[in-house]
Amino acid sequence: MLNDNQKLQSLTRLGIELNQVHDLDILMEHILSKARDFVGADAGSIYIKEDDALKFSYTQNDTLQKRIPPGEKLIYSTFSIPVDTSSMAGYVAATGRLLNVPDVYAITGTNPYKFNKVFDVASEYRTKSVLTMPLTNARNKVIGILQIINAQDENGRIREFTAYDEDIMLHFASIAVVALERAQMTRAILLRMIKMAELRDPKETGAHVNRVAGYSVEIYERWARKHGISKDETDMNRDSLRMAAMLHDVGKVAISDLILKKPGRFEPEEFEIMKTHTVHGARLFGFGRSEYEDAARVVAFSHHERWDGKGYPGHVDIMTGKPLEGFAMDNGLPRGKKGDEIPFFGRIVALADVYDALCSSRIYKEAWKESDVLDLIEKEKGAQFDPEIVTLFFEAQDAIKSIRERYASSGFEEP
Repeated sequence: MLNDNQKLQSLTRLGIELNQVHDLDILMEHILSKARDFVGADAGSIYIKEDDALKFSYTQNDTLQKRIPPGEKLIYSTFSIPVDTSSMAGYVAATGRLLNVPDVYAITGTNPYKFNKVFDVASEYRTKSVLTMPLTNARNKVIGILQIINAQDENGRIREFTAYDEDIMLHFASIAVVALERAQMTRAILLRMIKMAELRDPKETGAHVNRVAGYSVEIYERWARKHGISKDETDMNRDSLRMAAMLHDVGKVAISDLILKKPGRFEPEEFEIMKTHTVHGARLFGFGRSEYEDAARVVAFSHHERWDGKGYPGHVDIMTGKPLEGFAMDNGLPRGKKGDEIPFFGRIVALADVYDALCSSRIYKEAWKESDVLDLIEKEKGAQFDPEIVTLFFEAQDAIKSIRERYASSGFEEP
């Protein structure tokens, strides 16, 4: 837990730290973690306001985290609650006022809000002190709720949230909401780019790209822990990877409808044109001025390469689409990239994209059975997919399934 001087110093750096995180989901994790650090809270949650409801978006709980193997994540279900006074979070969203409850089990019937004990009973956890605050923007509009749970003293005993905690957290929330709105705007821009692709190709939905991005980050985090990558580098890379993975197929906007929407199999010449969506996507990001643009270019360019070298576009010049010197095969086509020649982020997204595409129903096909998809991925280990990434993917199945449920909608969704 930070002391008062450390809290003030941390507040001065908070805006800079949060503005270095661009992806909305990763930013919410970061905000929640920082908020808990400020008051030594054991747990917390973030809700995002959508119309007249609050969407339960992220949760953290140190006590429950200690019950699962190191490196694993808490699996939780997303849900929505109404913006009304029946719950603590709904009450704060409806009134715009901070709520400090010393003991949620002591809430009386005279209060309009209640505490739902279902989670405590199911998880064998004891919620006590809860500080719930609105995330209010400059237009005085509540865009979300930050709830932190069970403040602890220096001996780890649960304590009440103090008036000083309230003041410091209100300052925290005012800084966090600026970063949150910026990330929401970035997410909306990304999804509108994807919406352009969706108008051309119905496979590219907001839910699909969010799932692919979520799977990719989960796999990368496991790889980073296995290889001893520092937390700072991991955080930076997963931020760039998540946004890049969402844009993996945006180059399809340059492909003719006659090919993109053809109901049957492609003729060889049509397939060669279809392959160019990888090059077109890479060109959109040129040679970027940020880690995010660099990652987006790499993923768009390489997510159809295969570990065995039979993928595409292969060794080509991004600007011309022509084979690089020395990499043209006898038929004039470029040689595919093989093994470690394929950029790491591209290898991750390749598996994530295939998995989600096979698990999803489309206008032209039914969803595959989960067991059949997993069998195929295991079979393609070392052929289509990087063997290490396949191993990490199977180790992450609980988290992968949670991400599928989180972004289950088949429609286009903005934050």
